[in-house]
Amino acid sequence: MMSVRPLQDRAVLLFIGLAAFFCANAVLAELIGVKIFALEDTLGIAPLNWNLFGQTGSLSFTAGTLLWPVVFVMTDIINEFFGKRGVRFISWLAAVLICYGFLFAYAAISLAPASWWIGSMNAQGVPDYQAAFAVVFGQGMWTIAGSLVAFLVGQLIDVAVFHRIRRATGERHVWLRATGSTAVSQLIDSFVVVWIAFVLGPQQWPTSLFLAVSTVNYVYKMGFAIALIPLLYLARHAITQYLGAARAEQLRADAAAD
Repeated sequence: MMSVRPLQDRAVLLFIGLAAFFCANAVLAELIGVKIFALEDTLGIAPLNWNLFGQTGSLSFTAGTLLWPVVFVMTDIINEFFGKRGVRFISWLAAVLICYGFLFAYAAISLAPASWWIGSMNAQGVPDYQAAFAVVFGQGMWTIAGSLVAFLVGQLIDVAVFHRIRRATGERHVWLRATGSTAVSQLIDSFVVVWIAFVLGPQQWPTSLFLAVSTVNYVYKMGFAIALIPLLYLARHAITQYLGAARAEQLRADAAAD
């Protein structure tokens, strides 16, 4: 019997594709996360003015929150078919690529800009292109550290909770293990990133502000994750069709035993 080459194996190609998409979303989420957007203004509704722990404010989030829910879904899909080792591998790979991206962002900032380039966007309202570039790509080290630590801790917790629920429910209730693992991991992620970046960091936020902002971010992420549950089922169905029912079942069995 002829052996199947790795790049002729649909399961291998699937993992490569999922890993690439996962890492691309994680890196992009970090890079665009410097922008803060107002959710109410974006949706064209009146500010909700939340009031938590003595703090009030509108619903403002980093642009990275547009992509993190996709990362959560990708984590659950990879968990489902490739198990703990698959998720751990892509999580560490994504962390390395995020560091790589920021390393070269700082390297690009340090390059001496061409004199004509500095004022090239003046007509668009950007008098100093170098300063704008440095501000956008030169995120603070506390923010980068907090985001990376929260991401890795969240991913490791997610995979552990996912498989604990899977052992308890078997192959039933895909939504439960996906939502349950996200609920626990993002509770940790949402609080850890803010605590490192803004409490331990130079801004030294008070406890009330830390709790309020972390809670609002957690509720937003969970709402988005729940809304994407149908996408998880669609992806599961599409993968089963791509691999064939027997191969997909075997992968899920191996992932559960991982």
